[in-house]
Amino acid sequence: MDQAAKGAAALVSKDFSAALTHYTEAIAINSQAVDYYIKRSTTYTRISPPDYQAALSDAEIALSLASKRATRELIIQAQLRRAIALFSLERYGDAKACFDWVKEMNKDEKSLQIWAIKIDNKLKALPEDDVKARPSIERYPDVKVPEQKKESKASKLPSSEPGQATSTGTEQPPKAEGVQTPAHKIRHEWYQTDDTVVVSLFAKGVPKDKTTIDIQNTSLAVSFPLPTGSDFDFSLDPFYAKVDAAASTVKILSTKIEFLLKKVSAEDKWPSLESDAPHPAGDNDTNVSGAQHVKAAVLAEKSTNAGPPYPTSSKTGPKNWDKVANDLTKKPKKDGEKGGDDGLDDEFEEGDPVNGFFKQLYSRADPDTRRAMMKSYQESNGTTLSTNWSEVGQGKVETQAPDGMEAKPW
Repeated sequence: MDQAAKGAAALVSKDFSAALTHYTEAIAINSQAVDYYIKRSTTYTRISPPDYQAALSDAEIALSLASKRATRELIIQAQLRRAIALFSLERYGDAKACFDWVKEMNKDEKSLQIWAIKIDNKLKALPEDDVKARPSIERYPDVKVPEQKKESKASKLPSSEPGQATSTGTEQPPKAEGVQTPAHKIRHEWYQTDDTVVVSLFAKGVPKDKTTIDIQNTSLAVSFPLPTGSDFDFSLDPFYAKVDAAASTVKILSTKIEFLLKKVSAEDKWPSLESDAPHPAGDNDTNVSGAQHVKAAVLAEKSTNAGPPYPTSSKTGPKNWDKVANDLTKKPKKDGEKGGDDGLDDEFEEGDPVNGFFKQLYSRADPDTRRAMMKSYQESNGTTLSTNWSEVGQGKVETQAPDGMEAKPW
């Protein structure tokens, strides 16, 4: 397993010190790998104590490299890590600008709605002329990108046997072997069945003997060399839900790499490949992630009492959204527990990060906002979050399936 794969495994297992060491060594070997900087930026924000300035530096290097390659997916990931680092540094105006740029490129990015609420709350608490609220950054940062070390020409010249003449320029150089697809044209697609998620990474001529693949229960990472001398790295971390790594397989074909990921739960329908929230450590943890975390938080308790006659099309009758919201937020403090401000980056707090964030949001919201959030999430099957009761209270909130997918009863 190479350094990047070791770093990915350490990041999944939350061994952030080891992840930092492995990704730093991987960058020393290949300083042009965008994914290494993105993952190290993530590590800097999760390690204790966090180093948000280093996380910002890595995110901006990744963004600069990704923009030069015009790789849309990596640009979005790098800009997202940049936004989170800026938010953690209390540069809320700059963070909002970055999240807006992410939204321009991918309006369906699942974490944007949560971050928009968090930033709005921070900005509302600041004076209008506060420097923290003013954006001061460019879309693509002007940063110095480390140069890739190149082999000297002398080391590439073929050695001549005694008595043999060196070939002249009339001889054609041998055709490069290995990957024939340019790095910026390598793409991936996925689909799912009841019990399997199939991911295809389209790249011609991937060398089987030089390819490193690491499939974990919550992530996968693959790396293979390009004819240019650099490595191509691709990772999914974390998956939307856990898979059975032991039962999953991979095939390296002439035109693609195909991953067959075995679902842990056959009834689990994935709306996306990845989840914004990290999975709990351990193989025996409950298989809940992404939007399912939100659904678990919102649907933690259901009211059995008849509520006010809000408009509804539910077969079981109207629900008392006030009681559901209040019950969710009524959690007694432990002995000696002290209250305080929410952390700089709720994504990295102990316990269920999304659940914790929504508990804070509920506890500080007005009654109409609580009813709107509860009703919209439950009726839309976790696909819509709204804080506007005047809109949500008009009727049932329909399920909004992601692009390319079809909503079905569950």
